[in-house]
Amino acid sequence: MAKVLIVDDAAFMRMMIKDILEKNNFEIVGEASNGLIAVDLYKKEKPDVVTMDITMPDMDGIEAVKAIKEFDPSAKVVMCSAMGQQSMVMDAIKAGAKDFIVKPFQADRVLEAINKVLGA
Repeated sequence: MAKVLIVDDAAFMRMMIKDILEKNNFEIVGEASNGLIAVDLYKKEKPDVVTMDITMPDMDGIEAVKAIKEFDPSAKVVMCSAMGQQSMVMDAIKAGAKDFIVKPFQADRVLEAINKVLGA
């Protein structure tokens, strides 16, 4: 069972992703509301994949991806962005994100992106 860390400053967004993933046999090993918490949790839990929001307080998703990739160059991160954040998504991919999903989430797209980065 793949372990997932969910990062989003909105609790309801984390809940939506968690719901989609748990119904499809993923184990949620942590939830973070900003990049600083995400980096700490990543180091502790060593998840198989991270879903990462871009716009968050304290440390945004792009900085968090950079920090996680520094710690673990093989980290698998899927960015989550609202419509119209294409330039940020490109920054995230340059920082090391493997894929991105657009809010509002479509369950099949979330699963497709996560399975893709896991190489399933």
